[in-house]
Amino acid sequence: MRVTTSTLSLTVADVDASLDFFRTHLGYQVAMAADGFASLTRDDAAADIVLLRRGTEVLPPEQRDQRAAGLILALTVTGIEAEERRLREAGAPITMPLREEPWGERLFQLTDPNGIVVQFVEWAAAEEPAAGSEEPEEPALRVISPTEDDVTASPNARMTGLAAPSRGAAELSTWTVAMEAGRTGPEHAVSREQVWTVTAGALDVTCAGRTEKVTAGQTFVLPPDVVRQVHAPQAAEAHVAMRADGVASVPGTEGTRPLPWAQ
Repeated sequence: MRVTTSTLSLTVADVDASLDFFRTHLGYQVAMAADGFASLTRDDAAADIVLLRRGTEVLPPEQRDQRAAGLILALTVTGIEAEERRLREAGAPITMPLREEPWGERLFQLTDPNGIVVQFVEWAAAEEPAAGSEEPEEPALRVISPTEDDVTASPNARMTGLAAPSRGAAELSTWTVAMEAGRTGPEHAVSREQVWTVTAGALDVTCAGRTEKVTAGQTFVLPPDVVRQVHAPQAAEAHVAMRADGVASVPGTEGTRPLPWAQ
């Protein structure tokens, strides 16, 4: 036998409520959906999720009135503190605050409207045994190799985190942005200055009501707290740098949002 994929099927009373929860707070995307059914996926998750409405005739009669209970969907993540902060600021229902167990497991929990418990887990790094009494020296140079764990995909762009506080930097964050032709990012403002260098293609950048076309090899600077929007008339890539404590805000909404790829 060869397992080609894994799926967790959950029977719930309100499919739409769980669907909205997993999309809004956990970044899942809808692969398929119909009345009383939704299939959710996420590129970096080990298993897809299927939501079935209680009573559906798809299930055998003895299973139709059951519901997801006594089950914890555990997601092992990186940067758990930033993730807990992002979800708390977004108003997600955190039902167990972040804590660390004596055996090195750091975790917190959310509970969706149907009672599905989602647990975020990160393992604390094991301490190296001391060699003698000398303090270990900090490396003079840190080399960062991004992995799929450092990628955040949105409907309009793909951000790959490079340097950040969670990846060896103390003050600055850098990341790459890739946009397909015709994609447009949302209007938003960021609390810190950003410096963008277009490395491929071209971007139409609107800032404070003025639009500029920026092509490969050119750099543009976005000032803090000014509404901007980025459009890709053709496939484009860019490298971005910012102070690591920058947060985003959206016109017409309250509060701020962290940039996960910059944490």
